[in-house]
Amino acid sequence: MLRFETAGESHGECLVATLTGLPSGVPISIDAISRELWRRQQGYGRGGRMKIETDTAEIVTGVRHSKSTGAPIAVIIQNRDWKNWTEVLPVESFPGDAEKKKPLTRPRPGHADLAGAIKYNLPEARYILERASARETTARVALGGLAKQYLAQFGIEVLSHVIQTGTAQLGRPASWEEIAAHAQREEITLGCVDAEAEARMKAVVDEAYRTGDTVGGVFEVRAKGLPIGLGSHIAWDTRLDGRLAQAILSIQAVKGVEIGEATEAATVFGSKVQDTIHYDKAQRSFHRGANKAGGLEGGITNGQELLVRGLLKPISTLRKPLESVDLETREPASAAYERSDVCVVPAAGVVAEAMVALILAQAVVEKFGGDSLKEARRNYDGYIQQVKEF
Repeated sequence: MLRFETAGESHGECLVATLTGLPSGVPISIDAISRELWRRQQGYGRGGRMKIETDTAEIVTGVRHSKSTGAPIAVIIQNRDWKNWTEVLPVESFPGDAEKKKPLTRPRPGHADLAGAIKYNLPEARYILERASARETTARVALGGLAKQYLAQFGIEVLSHVIQTGTAQLGRPASWEEIAAHAQREEITLGCVDAEAEARMKAVVDEAYRTGDTVGGVFEVRAKGLPIGLGSHIAWDTRLDGRLAQAILSIQAVKGVEIGEATEAATVFGSKVQDTIHYDKAQRSFHRGANKAGGLEGGITNGQELLVRGLLKPISTLRKPLESVDLETREPASAAYERSDVCVVPAAGVVAEAMVALILAQAVVEKFGGDSLKEARRNYDGYIQQVKEF
């Protein structure tokens, strides 16, 4: 079983991520992981924090001579901003430390501040903010980079792009080639493959800048090369569509998930929704008339391209703060402002890539097992032959 976990705070010493269950012998490139971390930091509308941090991954266990050993992998990502917070968030108390604190007493609507402070019985929300912050997703992206390198051994690729920012939409399907080419660019603006649509999206972000507001949008994650049969229909928690939805919704500010053409499917008759089944006798293979299901049927991959979308609300920290209440005085007050972004849709797409890659890697490990990559590949090859002979 492939398990992963993250630890760390927004302004703490570092972020820590662990991945347990990756077979031995998987080729690992730290440069590839760092590229994923770089992609997460890009995008028009990002805040000042991105000018401070230059995220790089340091693997401290589980990888030797550029290959996984089968042991748990631990990754550390240093927070460069920690030097400004060493006395604000010390591990141990020291004389006079109360004067160094930066309490957050005016919770932000839409953030975890108030609910978290009440849940953990804290007088203010600083510690809630530190862990609830989307800075945590940096660790997820590092782990997703490992998962992508494992999936590549089976010909599986995962990418994302932005299809909507505020009211501005791409308005057309994007080809895999367009998305792949965009991911290799050295400058990423809003993550949209179409220049004209991206210009309209940029205008929406500019308006949010001008008014002290924030803006959300929709990102799309695609995966190709998936074999038929990942996931299962036999229990609610083994269905791959449900697992993917939970993974996407766990990303900060994501409020909705769509798999395939779910929105359209809810508005038309069934005859217009299902992907018709056909058989090529010469190739001895099944194929579909469309891919409205997004590559999943009954919680199982059907061999088509996976398509998952995430709906991201505008982030909760506004330069023009909303109404709130001061936790100390219980009087009306403007919500707190912490250095933040205006638009994070492209970054959220990269985080979603990581989460999809991790869930798919889990499914591959469950399906094919193997303590080593060689054993897993042998099991995979045998299964693919079985599918061909079906």
